[in-house]
Amino acid sequence: MTTFVLFVTVLLACAVEAVEALTIVLAAGTSRHWGSAWQGTVAALLVLAATVAALGPAVGQIPLGALRLVVGALLLIFGLQWLRKAVMRGSGYKALHDESQAYADEVAAASGAAEGGRGRVKDWYAFTLSFKGVFLEGLEVAFIVVTFGDNQHDIPVAVLGAVVAVVAVTVAGFAVRAPLARVPENTMKFVVGTMLTAFGIFWAAEGAGANWPGSDAALLVVVPAVAALALGYTSVLRRAKATAAQPEGSLT
Repeated sequence: MTTFVLFVTVLLACAVEAVEALTIVLAAGTSRHWGSAWQGTVAALLVLAATVAALGPAVGQIPLGALRLVVGALLLIFGLQWLRKAVMRGSGYKALHDESQAYADEVAAASGAAEGGRGRVKDWYAFTLSFKGVFLEGLEVAFIVVTFGDNQHDIPVAVLGAVVAVVAVTVAGFAVRAPLARVPENTMKFVVGTMLTAFGIFWAAEGAGANWPGSDAALLVVVPAVAALALGYTSVLRRAKATAAQPEGSLT
């Protein structure tokens, strides 16, 4: 994997997580209390930093073969989940992900929650909502950075991709004070799901002792193959849904 591919892959994957976290924080701040939402965000970042500092170095102690096998399997799990949802959305079997609707749902839930604070936190609900959203999405960002960066022996580039994604999404989101509904998140999830699945296959096979023809150059075949397979399934399912929706006896 080249440095540019590593950077772009991490950037896209982290941008998706950042959009989801931002939607939660904006909902908590807009509908409840901005100060408490910020406190929850900062607290989550501090806990996340401590978690990564404690567990991150342990990853580097795992033998490379075993690391690639484990990471490849985990990437396959994440990648196939994202890819499955993208295929279902693309074929019409699942509603397209709508950040505006997700934002509205979070606002509605926050508005109906009980009032009250604890200690220096004036609105405990806004605090906990922001904390959980930022921490959980942040864990996924950290996982992407550590696994991709460590496997390619280029943690700085992976960190740079994550930082650029998070900063860009945060600045854009707070500039308009609204969810980034225009970000083509479903397309991004399809691309990221394809990349994670392809890398999962590649690294898991290497970890199991297989040797890819052309080494890293094999990814130039694996990635398009995974994308083509996913697009093929999307097309087949879309046609099946259209056929099922036709009245009995109608002519195509």
